Amino acid sequence: MGQVLATTERVYDAAPERVYEALADYQVTRPKLLPGQYSEYEVRAGGTGAGTQVHWRLQATEKRVRDCLFTVSAPKPDQLVEKDANSSMVITWTVSVAGEGRSKVTVSATWQGASGIGGFFERTFAPKGLNRIHDQVLANLAAEVR
Repeated sequence: MGQVLATTERVYDAAPERVYEALADYQVTRPKLLPGQYSEYEVRAGGTGAGTQVHWRLQATEKRVRDCLFTVSAPKPDQLVEKDANSSMVITWTVSVAGEGRSKVTVSATWQGASGIGGFFERTFAPKGLNRIHDQVLANLAAEVR
């Protein structure tokens, strides 16, 4: 088994504090950001930043649906880390300064992939698919932070 990594980023014309606030709002803002691959979104505890527990189903491909139960932590003031109780997946959202009144969001997802030929295909294709999904989330975030 090898670790699989998918990373996407986008720059916004919005202050980092505003962008982080939007990302940390799992109750109201996050559901608005999610594309059609997400279903059954539900906040089960908390709702803002660290301590939040959130469930969703992610349809990564036509045949692959992942049931996710994430617990959120905030190890740094500019970072949200989502750890899935149902898999080895960890999603890290980092907001950084990208110039005067601008910010950059980097979203990285990692998980332990399969071994053998299945693992080869997972490491080759899964990051591209997840990056497309996360890129859509980041595009939707742009409309929220204007």
